[in-house]
Amino acid sequence: MHNAQGFISLLEITAVITTILQYLSGALICLKYVKKKSTGDSSGFPFICGFLSCGYWIHYGILSSENSVVLVNIVGVCLFFIYTLIYYVITVNKKSHVKQFLFIVLALFGIILYDNSLMDTQQSQKFMGIVCCIVTVCFFAAPLINLLHVIRIKNSESLPFPMIIMSFLVSIQWLVYGIIISDTFIQLPNFLGCILSMLQLCLFVCYPPKSFNGQGYKLVEQSVVF
Repeated sequence: MHNAQGFISLLEITAVITTILQYLSGALICLKYVKKKSTGDSSGFPFICGFLSCGYWIHYGILSSENSVVLVNIVGVCLFFIYTLIYYVITVNKKSHVKQFLFIVLALFGIILYDNSLMDTQQSQKFMGIVCCIVTVCFFAAPLINLLHVIRIKNSESLPFPMIIMSFLVSIQWLVYGIIISDTFIQLPNFLGCILSMLQLCLFVCYPPKSFNGQGYKLVEQSVVF
């Protein structure tokens, strides 16, 4: 029993650490933007969706008394907000980016306010769990908005490789953790996250970035350090 509890604690700690590293992988994407002084064909939606996902998980973590979930997503909210600001400063599509972010902020506070209005605690937690599942799957799938573009030009450089590979590793850990603590709302999105991340990684195999001798290769090389 003691060994089992120790394993759960170790898994929880490592999951928190790797999740924070996943969030930090966004810094590599932003560094690429800063060096090129352009966001290229990439979208800022993964950052915005990550901000929304973390915001919802903070609320769910509070309702379910999962301190590790609250902690890691507080860090995530801060980092994704910074990435969103960096993308806004560099992108030429500022109006579209601002509209997306404002919509997400309204969705975040609107759902949380509605959830707080529910009188039954279990119903409130269940509702928030369902919302978190949906948004987290959207976060994992967000880079796929460039899917048709990648296939058309046969180049996966516009996809955020560091974020995708870390999403894959993190989703596996949280899936196992969710199974151990019997939390369906942690299990489901991370299972789907594994599938979606693997699909996106396959795109890098089918359509490798053409700039392997340039900035794109450096980005992939740096991400392997994690």
